[in-house]
Amino acid sequence: MVKYCDICGRTIARVLQKHSGRALCDKCFREDLVTRLRDEVSRYRMFTPSDRILLALSGGKDSFVLLDIVREIHDTGKIGIITIVEGVEGYNRADDVFWIIEASRNYGIDLHLTSFKEFTGFSLDEIVSLDRLKKLETSPCTYCGVLRRRIINYYARSLGYSKVVTAHNLDDEVQTYLMNLLRGDEGRLIQTHPLSSTLSKFFIKRVKPLRKIYEWETSAYALTRGFKFQEVECPYIRFRPTLRAELRNYLYELERLKPGTLLKILEAVDRYVERELLKKALKLTELPQCSICGSPTAYSRNTCILCDLLGKIEINTKLPF
Repeated sequence: MVKYCDICGRTIARVLQKHSGRALCDKCFREDLVTRLRDEVSRYRMFTPSDRILLALSGGKDSFVLLDIVREIHDTGKIGIITIVEGVEGYNRADDVFWIIEASRNYGIDLHLTSFKEFTGFSLDEIVSLDRLKKLETSPCTYCGVLRRRIINYYARSLGYSKVVTAHNLDDEVQTYLMNLLRGDEGRLIQTHPLSSTLSKFFIKRVKPLRKIYEWETSAYALTRGFKFQEVECPYIRFRPTLRAELRNYLYELERLKPGTLLKILEAVDRYVERELLKKALKLTELPQCSICGSPTAYSRNTCILCDLLGKIEINTKLPF
């Protein structure tokens, strides 16, 4: 039996949105995602018409969805893109970022294409090799995440962007919230919330418009829009943090049993942070600066995490921030 869209009633439905119980056609599904993203941006004033925003795009499906929607709701003359090639053999293929290059050209958006090698003098593969020689067994994801954040913030600040926009989806956000709750880390819990402050004049505020969009929805959206998915998975995925991996699998099972669970968790933690924790953040002072590179660092630290990580593998380059 043919099922028609529960919104327009005219077109055959192709997407079953389990958390809402609706079957949607491609057009109504896209409009639903655009509306939800626009509402989240508006609710937390993630960016305003006057903001110059820098989209941090990796080349995957979430990046595609973010660019496709944000360019519709924001002046493309005030949008930039940054894409970072980590330097992983067999993974960072040219065609994985080719669509970003083409899209930036077609939409008239400035593209800033860089790499770990260009910024530090070392690719991720080389950094991981140095780590293994020292028998440190640091997760490659740790190096990657810390370096990406440093590079993105550096470009945003240097080029005069007022906001950094990332493509983290609902699944990512709930996993991060729960990791911080389990670790009892109130500071990071606050920083995950969209109303958090940057705590340093050297940080550009990061926002996540896709934070209430399921990962399966970004996949479905990209598929209906003809996006060519990456065929190669990062080989370092096997080193991913165990806690995040276990939480992801547990949350997938909860969502399967009771669709909408992830949204409810996110909204519940949002309310808790807004009610109990954000007022604490107002009392925090400016973050201190790293004694090596000058970058902001945690209150209890003399050096930043990046300098510590690179110092342990004897990369003593003073990186910009």
